[in-house]
Amino acid sequence: MPQYTTSYSTHKKRPTYRHAPVGQQLPSSARRRAKKPGATYLHHTQGFGRSNRRRNMRPNKRNPYAFIAVGCAFLLFVAAVIGYTNRTVDVELNGSTVQVRINSTIEQLIDSQNIEVRAGNLLAVDDSVLTKRGGEKISVKLGKKQIENSKLSSIKLTGGEKLTVANGRDTYEEHDIKATTIQPTISFEGSGAIQYVKTWGEAGRSEVWTGKTSGKTQDRGAVKKPVNAVVACASVKPKSGKYVALTFNSAPSKYTDQILEVLKEKGVTATFFLSSDNASTYAGQARAIADAGCEVGLYASLGDETGDSLRNALTKGLDAVSSATGTKTALVRSADGRMSEEQWATTMDLMGAAVSWSFDSGDWLRPGVDSVVETVTGSVSNGNIVSMTDNDETSAQTVEALPQIIDRLSADGYKFVTLDDLIATDKDLKGAIDLSQASMPKGATLPALPAQSDDDADATTE
Repeated sequence: MPQYTTSYSTHKKRPTYRHAPVGQQLPSSARRRAKKPGATYLHHTQGFGRSNRRRNMRPNKRNPYAFIAVGCAFLLFVAAVIGYTNRTVDVELNGSTVQVRINSTIEQLIDSQNIEVRAGNLLAVDDSVLTKRGGEKISVKLGKKQIENSKLSSIKLTGGEKLTVANGRDTYEEHDIKATTIQPTISFEGSGAIQYVKTWGEAGRSEVWTGKTSGKTQDRGAVKKPVNAVVACASVKPKSGKYVALTFNSAPSKYTDQILEVLKEKGVTATFFLSSDNASTYAGQARAIADAGCEVGLYASLGDETGDSLRNALTKGLDAVSSATGTKTALVRSADGRMSEEQWATTMDLMGAAVSWSFDSGDWLRPGVDSVVETVTGSVSNGNIVSMTDNDETSAQTVEALPQIIDRLSADGYKFVTLDDLIATDKDLKGAIDLSQASMPKGATLPALPAQSDDDADATTE
């Protein structure tokens, strides 16, 4: 085969590479032509895709330690939660401190302490034994509260409880009950111008049992004794200072404005007992009494009135005074200064107090101004309640005597106050009497007179 030698003379140009038309170029050539000035490109030796990333990744030697730390922290948290929810707490059992897992029941505590008790007996209604050890299985008190056996498995202990566990109590057979209400009675206690309810009456209860198993019938007597009502009578004994309360009966009248003017001028207050009729007739004066900062109450002629008529009279009278003055009151004064046991038994839920007086000024007799002044100033002592009058017929002398009475007693160191303020000066009466409203406590009942208590007994069968 012939051999050829290619040579180039220096005077001829070297051959140049001709670029293929677009679309016929090699890939590498196309890439080189696609480069742009300022752009960054990978060299082919750097490689592409996943194989390149693997070469650049470096193992993180700290990752295993981080996982271990998180795991340890989680285990510690779980352990803490389990330990907290299963911790032990102290409980006092029959005077001794024992430990028990929190939220254990009383039944679980008793079982864990191996307490030995014996059940009570099942009794007939006459107290004879029907079944030995057939009564309550165990007696448990939580604090002072007796716990039923059926609840021992549901009451949980959280620490600090005081439990008393003892032998079961005797229980009675199932029985029918015929109950009779025992009405409370009423009595007076002490002496003085102020009467108020010291003890409210509560009904008692007597029962007759008939056993369903034994068939026996037994009168159990008073299973609940009644609490008898007590109305206290008291005089005010100020803890310190010298106080006197001026009170005006039968108000208002045509003289009321003058009396109020004197009180205002002297800077003192008083208590006015209004009759319902006069309050209607002198409505403007009634309102003026309250507006002057004076105290109001009901003045009523009760006599020997009792029963529903007495309740109606007091209810209407108190409503009339409250309506006329715009001031709610439960303060009552009987015209003759007294209220009987029967009247109190009928109306004690309507009154805050019934107040009479320490002495009477006698102004309603119209003995003369000097006589009225001397009677009051010569009779008064600390804590007294003075009775005066505010009516159309007799109060002309009262208006004249009032400034002199106030001046002379003020000079003697007395301070003039309303009845409510006077009561507040006595540490034993303060807080025990509310003259603005009357309310009978829940569970209380109106008392009956001794002769009525047997007739009014209310029998029920259970």
